[in-house]
Amino acid sequence: MDRPMWIEVLDSAPALISGLLLFGLMLLATLVGRYVHREHQRRFGTCEEAKGQEEIILSAVLGLLALLLGFTFSLAVDRFEMRRALVVEEANAIGAAYLRAQLLDEPHRTRMSRLLQRYTDVRITLATADRTQANALLPVNRGLIHDIWSAAKASFPTIKDYDFSSAYIDSVNNLIEIGSARMEARLVRVPPEVFVVLFVYMITTAAVLGYVLKGPRSHLVAVFLLVLLTLSLMLIVDIDRPGSGMVREGQGPMEDLRRAMASWRPASFDQPPP
Repeated sequence: MDRPMWIEVLDSAPALISGLLLFGLMLLATLVGRYVHREHQRRFGTCEEAKGQEEIILSAVLGLLALLLGFTFSLAVDRFEMRRALVVEEANAIGAAYLRAQLLDEPHRTRMSRLLQRYTDVRITLATADRTQANALLPVNRGLIHDIWSAAKASFPTIKDYDFSSAYIDSVNNLIEIGSARMEARLVRVPPEVFVVLFVYMITTAAVLGYVLKGPRSHLVAVFLLVLLTLSLMLIVDIDRPGSGMVREGQGPMEDLRRAMASWRPASFDQPPP
């Protein structure tokens, strides 16, 4: 099912552009709140009892905003931690399959080793690619998965009588499953509706700030608070975008595995121990 256009726009807009737009809307809402307050004073005068109520309302609004920001930040960080954990799991799965492939006879050993090395390269590139590059690499990724399983099927008759045959097939199946889980994890995002509600609430909070705060110094404090709120939301949006954000899960385990496989050539396992 196609997503609504407004969700596509919100999802594809750069975090900086979204932040500047939000800051501009909040600044405008602050001015509107200030204007409404002046008109209220001009028509009805100043009430000391109302001042205390306004401060209570402002505290409640800011407290709820902090709760919404914390909730959204927690959602984004949880998804980031899941993606980072899957990097380690995938590196371990590929490494286990590679080492078990060294128990195969030729030419299956060399064929599977090369496929796993190529698969690792593609997985690292996919994790750091933008959306256009990722779309171009996805068919290559699917083709390698097909080739890896075909190589496992072709080599199985030569090892089916050995005890490690099941462990070898399980390791190949495991790396495919974790690869799929990692691809799915990069698609799991904070629901756009959460950001919409947060946007609306932040703009409303800015209007309340403009209505309650008075004096030049208070205006500076309000602007400073709006900047902090904007930066907080930009950070959340950036963490929530694994393909385009600046905060991404590190590929250290996969890169270490690639270097290890480069030194663990199939022929190196045939050398006698020193």
